[in-house]
Amino acid sequence: MTATSEPTTNRSRTIQYHSPEEDKKKLFSQSGLEQLRSLADGRTPAPPISSHVGLEFVSVAEGDVVMTAQPDESHYNPIGSVHGGFFATVLDSVCGCAVHSTLPAGVGYTSLEIKVSFLRPITVETGPVTAHGWVTRRGKSVAFVEADIRDRDGRVVATASSTCLIIDMNPTQ
Repeated sequence: MTATSEPTTNRSRTIQYHSPEEDKKKLFSQSGLEQLRSLADGRTPAPPISSHVGLEFVSVAEGDVVMTAQPDESHYNPIGSVHGGFFATVLDSVCGCAVHSTLPAGVGYTSLEIKVSFLRPITVETGPVTAHGWVTRRGKSVAFVEADIRDRDGRVVATASSTCLIIDMNPTQ
């Protein structure tokens, strides 16, 4: 194919999502575990990032979250495999949700750092992947989390370690 020729197939992907702003006040009146369970069972619409990577909850427990994600060609890098940003997004999501599941009402979090190790490539043929995140230590203002992504055969394709900052969402002035 030359630089001026058109691709033989054009593909598109439409992403639909619900604006989370409408639900923020309601969400933060619940504990993190209650919030995540509400998202997992569909009582609260999924956050917009979920539609980008096909992210869905499998299980939610305090300090331990499992999610699946569906890679597709729209996640590909120039060499024909899933871009590292897909791995990082899925791992950051499962790490953050594992921390979120430990928080009381009115408390949030943000990622301070994440280290991702890429062990195997993911392609469309890999099919859905499963990400598992678990809190290894939670303090008053910081939480430490580990996570991995596995393919349908249970092989680890990526790992992560993350640190999250715990934030009071309604600080007193």
